Amino acid sequence: MRSEEHKEGNRERKTGSREYGEKHHGAVSRPESTVQNPKLTRLPDFSSARVVVVGDIMLDCYVWGRVSRVSPEAPVPVLQCLEKTMVLGGAANVAANLAGLGAKVCLAGVCGRDAEGTRIRSLLKDQAITDLTLRVKDVSTITKTRIMAQNQQLLRIDQEKIEPVSEETEGLVFKALQDHITPGSVLVLSDYAKGLLSHGLCRRLISRSRASGALVLVDPKGQDWEKYRQADCLTPNFDELKHYARIDSDREDSFFSAAGNILDSLEAEKMVLTRGSKGLVLFQKEQPPLAIAARAREVFDVSGAGDTVLAALAACLGAGSGWREAAGIANRAAGIVVGKLGTRPVQHQELENDFWADSEKEGRVVTLKAGLNRILQWRERKQTVVFTNGCFDLLHPGHIKLLQTAATQGDRLVVGLNSDGSVAKLKGPHRPLLTQKDRAAILAALESVDLVIVFEEPTPLKLIEQIKPDVLVKGADYAGKQVVGREVVEACGGEVVLVDLEEGLSTTKLLEAIKKTNSRPD
Repeated sequence: MRSEEHKEGNRERKTGSREYGEKHHGAVSRPESTVQNPKLTRLPDFSSARVVVVGDIMLDCYVWGRVSRVSPEAPVPVLQCLEKTMVLGGAANVAANLAGLGAKVCLAGVCGRDAEGTRIRSLLKDQAITDLTLRVKDVSTITKTRIMAQNQQLLRIDQEKIEPVSEETEGLVFKALQDHITPGSVLVLSDYAKGLLSHGLCRRLISRSRASGALVLVDPKGQDWEKYRQADCLTPNFDELKHYARIDSDREDSFFSAAGNILDSLEAEKMVLTRGSKGLVLFQKEQPPLAIAARAREVFDVSGAGDTVLAALAACLGAGSGWREAAGIANRAAGIVVGKLGTRPVQHQELENDFWADSEKEGRVVTLKAGLNRILQWRERKQTVVFTNGCFDLLHPGHIKLLQTAATQGDRLVVGLNSDGSVAKLKGPHRPLLTQKDRAAILAALESVDLVIVFEEPTPLKLIEQIKPDVLVKGADYAGKQVVGREVVEACGGEVVLVDLEEGLSTTKLLEAIKKTNSRPD
């Protein structure tokens, strides 16, 4: 359990000194080489994450239409309204992103006893978000209405009254939350500077979290960052950091220095700086910054991208991920939502599809360990695994037919390839003609093949025992013979399929024909 001790008071912010940052933790040192995304073998189990979100709750309304003429009354476009939609905004959008990823999430905040407040509570129920919101008399629910035409925003209308909530309301919010802030949970402060997250409430929530052993993530706003002291991570965007640290330059080292100084002065551990099209940077004490490049996408709308980063970080950390992994997934999630129009949270299936799309682009020639990880992922997607094996020296039409037919027996085809040493033991010292590297590369280039795994033993039995394929494919010349691995496959409920071969085609016969051709006189 972490200590409850924390220092209050107005400590002087030291954000302008490059020397200070270098002296304390080197946050201004050159960042690690910019990476697309830290490599992952699988997504975390977000269902194990327990996240508490508190902040300024909003309702985002969209009026969708088409503009085809200018008004005769004034030089303004005339919108033909086609549809109206309402979605969760502000802190509620953070909660919606968490729910979309599959995390267990509850939301606390304030909304009015009006139609908009009723709609928010209905949306929370629809998305299985535990509703801890307070409906307060004489408070209007913050509502943002965007007028959209031909996928462009023409106008935004804000309905809000910014003022601090009463001490009584603060106390009720804290009371609603305190039993949900438990060891292993994550507290998210989603501050939109609309009046809820006062200095006093933030201090109480962070103190409670530290005493309980819960992580605290903060999306900061305004100039009073002292109220976030001892939070585990701050997630400002480029402009917010620039404004708070009073940075005049756009030079990268200025921001790196400011980030380091802020971590020191606020006794915080991490900062994730979002930089729009440049991706994000993870700052950690005593470590060089990690810059993660944005993924190349067509950007339709950046609304809510910061909320998605915050939610994805919380979901990953709540599920036990490390910070580098969490930052990489958050960057990936943000890349998905900016490709959507309007405030729309990321969904687990979208993130999984995006992850798998990248995984499939990775090399098909893998080690056994990497191959087993990939196969596990396929099985989690309910895909059947087919296995065949061979030397595949001098690939010929018979091999192609075998592989193409094998691929039709299931969803994924894994090919076990005899190593050079294994081939030599089976075929003699003059084989193989092509190295295992070349043979594997040729197999991996075939559309029908999903993975190639090289094995050293004379038979693929150990490989089959590890993979446990659903279908084992061999040539029909094995009819009546002992098929290596049959017992293993059938014991697991799988089957063995024998494929008819092209008559007269084999690597040995091809070599004999080549020798005869070479022995003839010109």
